[in-house]
Amino acid sequence: MDKKRILASVVVFLILAILIYIQYRHWRTFDWGTFWSQTHRVKKWHVLHGIILIYAAYVVRAIRWKIFLRPVRPKASVVDLISTTLIGFTGLALLGRAGEFIRPYLIARRTDLPFSSQLAVWAVERIFDVGAFAVLMALAIFLPSALQSIPHPEYYQRFREAGFILIGIVAATGAAAVVIGKNGDAAAQWVELRFAHVHSKVGTSLGHKLAQKVREFGMGLNTIHGPMSLLWLSIVSVGMWYMIALAYKEVTYSYGAAALDIPVSQLLILIFASMLGSMLQLPAVGGGSQMATIATLSSVFDAPPEMAASCGILLWLVTFAAVVPLGLLLAHRERLSLRKLSVESHRSEQPGAGPPANR
Repeated sequence: MDKKRILASVVVFLILAILIYIQYRHWRTFDWGTFWSQTHRVKKWHVLHGIILIYAAYVVRAIRWKIFLRPVRPKASVVDLISTTLIGFTGLALLGRAGEFIRPYLIARRTDLPFSSQLAVWAVERIFDVGAFAVLMALAIFLPSALQSIPHPEYYQRFREAGFILIGIVAATGAAAVVIGKNGDAAAQWVELRFAHVHSKVGTSLGHKLAQKVREFGMGLNTIHGPMSLLWLSIVSVGMWYMIALAYKEVTYSYGAAALDIPVSQLLILIFASMLGSMLQLPAVGGGSQMATIATLSSVFDAPPEMAASCGILLWLVTFAAVVPLGLLLAHRERLSLRKLSVESHRSEQPGAGPPANR
């Protein structure tokens, strides 16, 4: 780990430590005995159902990547893509942001494609993720008595505004994608000229680096082969995120408590909080996601502190960490080192790097 990553980890650790201190100082009556009692009383079958749904979402994610690959690798194996998906998310869970490129790097190796092309697909995939979640949020906002019936209706207006902001971001990103898809070179040249005067630490201009990212993103958009491909990618993405919401429902329902009997439409608030909290994550232990989830359960849904803490941790284990055992098993079977893959993927991401070796 280089000095920059060490410094970032220390800063994140300090911020999380302060947030945890503030949270538990606020909960002066927090009872660890109650916490362990409620954790042990969860209905295990519902937790297992949640894990199954999360694994099903990984399978759907792999199928979506196969749709992306159809124009260039129509015979790509779904089984291989499922394996690389599980290994990639295991790397992300254990290494944090250092492992985020493992999945596109492995797919590039196995399909004999340039890493830049799969990194571009990875970027487009993020748009479909955010767009699909925005669709579900829009339905929750506009459906009668969906978000309006939360225990604290005064929060509804804030969630409504946040939903509109998210929809606006997706619309703006979609418009930019259309422009780049039709005039990628022109858009890249405009970006390069706009930021040519700003230089990075390695000496190259920021404009040149951003222009390269725009061209790679345009390359990823080329994998959307016509309206039917766009339609299937959209349907698959919405379905995948609905599976994730159902997994949240299974975990919260497993406590058998009225405070956690939360409708799926309202659980989108919890998922959104978890997504925002994940910006402050430590490798292998998380932190930000759990804290945001616990705070939302306590303040928005009136869950007791012990139950909120227990459920927040269990949600993280099911939706984020449950992939680790199978992912490590697959990596071991294929004799892959996650740390080595992380280093190789980040090295290949640098400008001028050659294609990954197909091993």
